[in-house]
Amino acid sequence: MNACLEAAAAAKAPVMIQFSSGGAQFYAGKGLDNTDFDAAVAGAVSGAHHVRTLAAKYGVPVILHTDHCAKKLLPWVDGMLAESEAHYAAHGEPLFSSHMLDLSEEPLEENIAICVEYMQRMAKLDMLLEMELGITGGEEDGVDNENANPEDLYTKPEEVWMVQKALQAVPNAKFTIAAAFGNVHGVYAPGNVKLDPKILRNSQEYISQQLGLGAGAKPCSFVFHGGSGSDINDIKEAISYGVIKMNIDTDTQWAYWDGIRSYSEENRAYLQSQIGNPEGHDKPNKKFYDPRMPVRSAEETTVARLGQCFSDLNCVDVF
Repeated sequence: MNACLEAAAAAKAPVMIQFSSGGAQFYAGKGLDNTDFDAAVAGAVSGAHHVRTLAAKYGVPVILHTDHCAKKLLPWVDGMLAESEAHYAAHGEPLFSSHMLDLSEEPLEENIAICVEYMQRMAKLDMLLEMELGITGGEEDGVDNENANPEDLYTKPEEVWMVQKALQAVPNAKFTIAAAFGNVHGVYAPGNVKLDPKILRNSQEYISQQLGLGAGAKPCSFVFHGGSGSDINDIKEAISYGVIKMNIDTDTQWAYWDGIRSYSEENRAYLQSQIGNPEGHDKPNKKFYDPRMPVRSAEETTVARLGQCFSDLNCVDVF
């Protein structure tokens, strides 16, 4: 989170920081009982306060979002919505900016109906809802779709219109659609991921026809899941068709680890014992194994990688 804020300030760009339920539980602490949703709610809430406090210091606009909430995790969203409702009553704004409901494994009609229910609740708080159509392949945070039916990786324009029509009927509705166009979580060898961004273009054209809009209109705001490792040409094409958010979890995870790895390699001789290094057998190594040192190295490599992301996503010098 600190690296995201630092990178956003350097790029003069807005940034979205999102929590998965597993990430929120980890942030709360693995020592807590994670058999229910209390720890996940507490982790996300404490993280939200952390980001809100520091975003003001960094001077960057931040969207606080939660990621991939399947049907079984709806109590987690309920808990966070309750926190946002209380925050809204006290401060005139919700604690979180938006939530994602990933009901893509449910029947389409049920997916839409549940999203409408939550959109009605969230619209009263001026919050945004992200919903998912189709399935993002690969594996992430305990959700394994590596053996998904290939047809489920590609959304049909008619399905996108069904969602758009239902959600836009909710007063003050703000929403995005994570439509599947071959997206896969993770980074794979070239040729293993077959993206088809033109699905997004076709969906925009179909919805525009239904709404009676002119050529070139983009009535739908799309989300690009599984963006890590994607070809820059696919990324640019997807943006041109109305993608306003791209998830880059895998790339940022690697960047963070790469900083720790490189720090360990560069300082190996100082990290084998508390005392004794190439400068002398009685020299202390505390300043090298201080956890803040490798963590700061991880932040630096993450900031650098995010700088590339901001550039790729047309998000530099935005404010």
